[in-house]
Amino acid sequence: MGSFRLDKMASFIRSLVSEMLATKMNDPRVSRFASVTRVEISGDLQTARVYVSVMGTPAEERRTLEALTHARGHIQRWVSRRLSVRHMPELRFVVDPSIKGTAETLRRINDAMREIPPEADAAAAEPDATEEDTDGGPA
Repeated sequence: MGSFRLDKMASFIRSLVSEMLATKMNDPRVSRFASVTRVEISGDLQTARVYVSVMGTPAEERRTLEALTHARGHIQRWVSRRLSVRHMPELRFVVDPSIKGTAETLRRINDAMREIPPEADAAAAEPDATEEDTDGGPA
């Protein structure tokens, strides 16, 4: 199976698992802030790693992953009914730390921006005198 087909299948699985998380999962252990970020399918089509991001505490992340792993068979059957493939890859849920890492970086940037004195911020916003047109007319 070519790379394009693998990517298309991975995208479809990501969409279906996302839909199931949003509308069909009633397990209270699954965080409302869980989302599927990407899916990677092995070249032999045996496994699909489903990367899940959970915006919350490490405990919420762990509970969500445990619940998804526990419901894996149910989720896999639901997804396989909607895919038209001969063999459905085995779903394996994995925590994707990239979203939390990005959120942490943005938080640090915001904290650093709050530490800049207002005078320094205003001076940076003023244009240089060398850039102004001295005769007041069109250039």
